[in-house]
Amino acid sequence: MRVAPLLALAPLALLLSASPARADEAPPPPAPPKFEFETFQLVLLMRAPTWKQLPDAEAQALQARHIGHLVKMGELGKAVVCGPFGNQQDPAFRGACIYRVATPEEARALAEQDPVIQAGQLRAEVITWAVGKGYMTFPKAPPVAEPAK
Repeated sequence: MRVAPLLALAPLALLLSASPARADEAPPPPAPPKFEFETFQLVLLMRAPTWKQLPDAEAQALQARHIGHLVKMGELGKAVVCGPFGNQQDPAFRGACIYRVATPEEARALAEQDPVIQAGQLRAEVITWAVGKGYMTFPKAPPVAEPAK
């Protein structure tokens, strides 16, 4: 009788059927990536309490220096986007810049170099803004590599 060889295979069959990974099953999906934040410094440019109406020529010259400062911040990779506000209810809100710097103190120091702030026409409110990593990209302002120390 040939029953003995079949019984000898029974433990192997049980072992194979209990195996968690079978050839016809797909591997479990990978865990979703951990949500991460990245921070920017939001600089709100507000009308200063010392603001005054300037003669046109003086206002235009100051505006040109202001734009020059913002362009310089962009070229240095510090400011990634800047622009004026329109249609706001409170005329004290004049514009905003998003700075790609590590601290609000650094953003404030850079903003305070702006000629319109130095002239007392505007003031800067700096807020650290956390957004989902990769959600905000600035194709015209890629990150600038820090110099080697």
